[in-house]
Amino acid sequence: MKKVPIVLLAFALVLPAALPADACTNIIVTPGASLDGSAMVSYAADSHWLYGELYSHPGGRWKAGSTVNIVEWDTQKPLGSIAQVPQTWRTVGNMNEKQLIIAETTWGGREELVCPGGIMDYGSLIYITLQRASTAREAIRTIVALATEYGYPSEGETFSIADKTEAWIMDLAGKGPDEKGLLWVARRIPDGYLCAHANQARITRFPLDSPDCLYGPDVIEFARRKGWYEGPDELFSYRDAYNPLDFGGARGCEARVWSAFNRLCDEVFTYEEGGKCVSRPSYDWIDYAMGYDLSGEMPLFVQPRRKLGVKDIADAMRDHYEGTPMDMTRDIGAGGNACPYRWRPMHFEVDGKVYVNERAIATQQTGFWFVAQSRPSLPDAVGALVWFGCDDAATSYLTPIYVATQRIPRCLAPGNGDLLHYSPESQFWMCNRVANACYRMYDRMAPVVRAAADAYENDMIARAVPQQDAQALALISKGGTKRAVKALTAFSCDQAQAQFGRWKRLEELLLVKFIDGNIKAQDADGNFLHSKYSEGIPDQLEFGGYNEVWKRAVAVFAGQTLESK
Repeated sequence: MKKVPIVLLAFALVLPAALPADACTNIIVTPGASLDGSAMVSYAADSHWLYGELYSHPGGRWKAGSTVNIVEWDTQKPLGSIAQVPQTWRTVGNMNEKQLIIAETTWGGREELVCPGGIMDYGSLIYITLQRASTAREAIRTIVALATEYGYPSEGETFSIADKTEAWIMDLAGKGPDEKGLLWVARRIPDGYLCAHANQARITRFPLDSPDCLYGPDVIEFARRKGWYEGPDELFSYRDAYNPLDFGGARGCEARVWSAFNRLCDEVFTYEEGGKCVSRPSYDWIDYAMGYDLSGEMPLFVQPRRKLGVKDIADAMRDHYEGTPMDMTRDIGAGGNACPYRWRPMHFEVDGKVYVNERAIATQQTGFWFVAQSRPSLPDAVGALVWFGCDDAATSYLTPIYVATQRIPRCLAPGNGDLLHYSPESQFWMCNRVANACYRMYDRMAPVVRAAADAYENDMIARAVPQQDAQALALISKGGTKRAVKALTAFSCDQAQAQFGRWKRLEELLLVKFIDGNIKAQDADGNFLHSKYSEGIPDQLEFGGYNEVWKRAVAVFAGQTLESK
């Protein structure tokens, strides 16, 4: 990754527009861009009010006249009920048994487009659609139909939708208080490419007559009626009409997309322009991403220079702009131990001027995150796989959960604690304990945590999951589908609980190893070094201290203070 000198200006910029405090990030990878031919979607569910747990729905057949209660995902407020369909699919997290994946990021958009009387909020659209649809195109139709019949009360959203063969990005917003339905457009991501979105509508102009682009029949005319667009249909830009880009949208949102592309495409964006394949350095868009120049539109789809695996996507979700001009570990805001986090609010005022902190992909307020795989080379019972984690992606781990599982691991089970009630058996709370420990001495502690997460994920990817896949396939080939599901359930729960136990021990290690800012030495086997006289007195104790950026800043401030006296 391209290295740059420390740029203190990246810490704080005059703020002409608000930045989202609650912000999610998605990466979408098509089968042709992945190592194993799977479609992948990553999602960080970022909210100060969201608890990390793994939702599930059993699926099944339903009697005529059955209904479904709709509860707003963000607030748990009851919104009403809708008619049930005769058949629903099993879901675990944001994936169903047919290998359909749906995720989202919120971009707000024009406030007048919210329909307060609607009952299908964005979370309900996702989870109800997963129960009802089996392909990406069917999911798009279901989303539109639900919002049209029952109304959409949420803000503007971008959805990631992927199945075994296709991946789509869909921008949508409501029509205001007087009309049900959606203003929407969806584009299929070309196979071999990837896409990303982060709280900013991403679809601008789109082909009007293509099977790979679907859109609402009134999406252009509605904008004309409102005075938001005046040109010909072929030049209409969804983003410009319904979520116009400003500094906040670029610096707080599009910058995360740029950083994901930059990492996953090895600093070269390859994309289609005017019917031709074009390659340009990723840094051609750095001024756009930083909000300095909004005229250079970033590509919607880019082609990676290498095939991507689960670990590539997981690690991109751990990004803090490292090695770029927005690197959050290298300026004075990172303190003396390179902590890439800035406590909310994201903006602050000094001498009458408002400044803003960066907003990275990895963030402290993540409730849960995942990388979901739709694997077409495997039967659905085996192919649908969610790598699931809780809290800050940079200091947590992903554990593999087969959607066929008949149980949710205790550490991830809904109801096992919440944001106001601590549970020692909850993965969310344990990952928060580890993360909050790291924030105080990040440059020393986070590498220890990252090594533990890497070891587990790499082992699961290279050994454990392939072995479990093979075992399940062997059982299915002999007619033992039920036995295969039982094995997948045991694997999902056993691995999750075993790693949860390791994370508890890791949190204890962090406490002992780094207590009071001291760093205790260990041997190659992880044993603490001790003096020759006592096993309880550390040997080769190290004092962590502070980095050069912090020491120089303190020296300057101290000098100014002394001079003022």
